[in-house]
Amino acid sequence: MTDQPWLFRTYAGHSTAAESNRLFRTNLSRGQTGLSVAFDLPTQTGYDSDHPLARGEVGKVGVPISHLGDMQTLFEGIPLAAMNTSMTINATAPWLLALYVAAADTQGAARAQLQGTTQNDIIKEYLARGTYVFPPQASLRLTADTIAFATRELPKFNPVNVCSYHLQEAGATPVQELAFALATAALTSSTEASATWRATLPVLGL
Repeated sequence: MTDQPWLFRTYAGHSTAAESNRLFRTNLSRGQTGLSVAFDLPTQTGYDSDHPLARGEVGKVGVPISHLGDMQTLFEGIPLAAMNTSMTINATAPWLLALYVAAADTQGAARAQLQGTTQNDIIKEYLARGTYVFPPQASLRLTADTIAFATRELPKFNPVNVCSYHLQEAGATPVQELAFALATAALTSSTEASATWRATLPVLGL
């Protein structure tokens, strides 16, 4: 049995879902073996493209996704059951993952077949990037709920990816970067454990 080769993915997404789809399909036709989706700032912070606060930012640093139709357009002609898709999304990760799963459902893909990753690392948004939406505790609950959903429905999907290089870009030393990354992983794990325990209480009649 031979090892599978590394995935080849290009971090990409721009202007519109249709244009990004064309780019994705071109890259796949030239040997790319997976997808890595870049979302624009309004999508990262939970604004529809037609919201006044999104003006001037739509499609600039990634693809705008406001609804299921956008997500379906983004992956038109790309069989999601056979694709490995990374989505660099944090504050709105639950919504974007839900739209991805819904798009796969419309293609007839079994959820158990879906492969990919959502970054879903909200802590570093407070520490470095700033694209958070909700208060920390509520955000962590959403992170935990996303992990719980993926564990139950998407067994081949990675629901969280602790990402620390933004901390270095914000001025952290390598030691601080590693320390914050490990602390983030520990906090995320403990939050998920608490969420799992809360979910079992009704089953236990408590």
